Amino acid sequence: MKAAVFHRPGQITLEERDIYAIADDEILVKTRAASICGTDLRIYGGGHFKIREGQSRVLGHELSGTIAKVGKLVSGWREGQRVSFTPNIGCGHCEMCRQGYNNMCPDYEAFGISLDGSFQEYMKVPAIAIRGNNIFEVPDHLSFEEAAVIEPLSCCYNAFKGLDVTPEDTVLIIGPGPIGACFVQLAKTWGAKQVIVVGRSAGRLREIEKFGADVLIDSSQVDVLAEVMRITKGRGVDVVVTAASSPELQPLSVQLLAVHGRVNFFGGLKKGTRVEIDTNLVHYRGLKLLGTTGSSNEDYFRSMRLVADGRINVRDIVSHRFELADIQQAFAFAKSGQGMKTLVVQ
Repeated sequence: MKAAVFHRPGQITLEERDIYAIADDEILVKTRAASICGTDLRIYGGGHFKIREGQSRVLGHELSGTIAKVGKLVSGWREGQRVSFTPNIGCGHCEMCRQGYNNMCPDYEAFGISLDGSFQEYMKVPAIAIRGNNIFEVPDHLSFEEAAVIEPLSCCYNAFKGLDVTPEDTVLIIGPGPIGACFVQLAKTWGAKQVIVVGRSAGRLREIEKFGADVLIDSSQVDVLAEVMRITKGRGVDVVVTAASSPELQPLSVQLLAVHGRVNFFGGLKKGTRVEIDTNLVHYRGLKLLGTTGSSNEDYFRSMRLVADGRINVRDIVSHRFELADIQQAFAFAKSGQGMKTLVVQ
């Protein structure tokens, strides 16, 4: 089989490997669609602490496929089933896992990080992932491409559920990429009165309008704070999500909030980065500053249901497709910021 193997920052090579021999408590999956995540791009550019120097890894954790083989000790799964996955596998017995937060387990394993992921023709699913309920059957009416994009949606769902959005709220999303498109739709699903999207890519701003954004702000053309205050008549917005990884966005997001406003710092920053936030604004306006990372199995389950019920459109978030043989071009294109979501399809 073919596998795109990460060896060191800046180097991914397409290699021929033997198809995995699975143990009796494992599953073999034929990969059908795998989307490129910002995490994949960061690992490609700078590595990951779970991938030691000299160690190779197949990246990719947003995926769907078909079960090709089932170990004889595995029950509940069969060959031919269409499946997708939550990538973070909890240990199962720590405090976080006991509360259902497999994404917060301090001893987690993860496809595409500590385990070989989806940028290969076949993927081995270990027993810990089966026991951890990380496998989900894909409804018949959903495509493999849609199923591969449920994972990033579930991360957005995890962030959005704590923001307590109501039909009286104005929601502002900074970042008009595929994550921003997920947040726009979640805001509409929650019934937000108005959804504003801020970005500096005119192309992506045009793209995100079709997902339901009410107001678009091009940050390369106007002062964002002044424009938001103009739009809201000086009140500010009720909710902000920073769906981009820029340090200057976090202090700005706090300034944009109305009284009792809430923000989720969704876009993570480079380790060691520090930002200055005016805590007097937090104190006197009664603000809530939140953060989330990844998603739990429950978040994934609920996100899949939103897609299956037709309430969230992830199909149109996919804008470009590449074959596995063109993995270098796929990564280069995803890194360029063009289009929306880039998929590797097989």
